[in-house]
Amino acid sequence: MSGWKIFPRYRRPSWKTLAGLTQAQRRLKRESGYYALTKPLRVPYNLHRTLLRKVGWYSGIATFARWLFKRH
Repeated sequence: MSGWKIFPRYRRPSWKTLAGLTQAQRRLKRESGYYALTKPLRVPYNLHRTLLRKVGWYSGIATFARWLFKRH
């Protein structure tokens, strides 16, 4: 046991996140309209994810079954 940690997460944040670079990049993309421009290109992927969510692919039982039957 390593004791108390400043960042109580499984993975520690990268130096870019700590320096605020990730947030600045996202703000720049939002303000420039990049996300709005690429939104139509993400439609097929979003529909696929929506379909998987509706059939229960991400449910706890399905996730456990995939883990149980995957090739180790």
